[in-house]
Amino acid sequence: MKAYIFPGQGAQFVGMGKDLYDASPVAKALFEEADAVLGFSLSTIMFTGTDEDLRQTNVTQPAIFVHSVIKAKLAADFAPNVVAGHSLGEFSALVAAGALSFADGLRLVQQRANAMQAACEAQPSTMAAVLGLEDSVVEEVCATITEGVVVPANYNCPGQLVISGSVPGVEAACVALKAAGAKRALMLQVGGAFHSPLMEPARTQLAAAIEATTFAAPICPIIQNVNAKAETDIPTIKANLIAQLTAPVRWTQSVLTMGEMGITEFVECGPGNVLQGLVKKTIKEAITSAA
Repeated sequence: MKAYIFPGQGAQFVGMGKDLYDASPVAKALFEEADAVLGFSLSTIMFTGTDEDLRQTNVTQPAIFVHSVIKAKLAADFAPNVVAGHSLGEFSALVAAGALSFADGLRLVQQRANAMQAACEAQPSTMAAVLGLEDSVVEEVCATITEGVVVPANYNCPGQLVISGSVPGVEAACVALKAAGAKRALMLQVGGAFHSPLMEPARTQLAAAIEATTFAAPICPIIQNVNAKAETDIPTIKANLIAQLTAPVRWTQSVLTMGEMGITEFVECGPGNVLQGLVKKTIKEAITSAA
């Protein structure tokens, strides 16, 4: 059985998608549609922009979404038993599975990115990667921090968890986590505290947009970040998408759920191969590939 998986923010690179645009009329049409929906030339930034241009949240998220969806649409034998996406990738997965149109998915991603950017600018915040500790230890340490907000944000694979929150909270947690035995607790170069309570203003904005968007039944279940469960019910999918902005990404648990469902092959659709690596660290015998 096969899962198609879709990456989140951080997988972008300058030049991404240019090969697809040049080789495929389908890809070219989707890039042109994306530029029209967004109201700016995303394709130009993706193909020939600077790293700095591409790092802006309101560019990064649409860029990865568009690239990932095109990869899925160009896959010769796209017949998933299940789909899943890491954070932003959940929107790509829903479009690939037919639950959202390309244009509607892109509009939601643009609104999500703009809302998250605004929340980041409203309050200085950050994230940090923690390596070499059990998830439960990281959770316990975060719960003891009194200097500010800090919560587990991305459960990426066993021994790798990203925390998120206010700058003082994350800094204090890093000190405490190193004392608790973490191999590394490394501050990340990110725009803000994604998947934390500090994203509440963005969650409120995105909720209205998601509720106003028409969803269809997906062609297969989607494993959602919030609960790591297979979902096909549209109201549940919408509620989980809304909750995702302030809740942790349970990717480790999602991969384990797919394994329990009998998934043995994981195909990554999008730039890079980060998710393939996380899958292999979670299920060693998994077969991974790129679309």
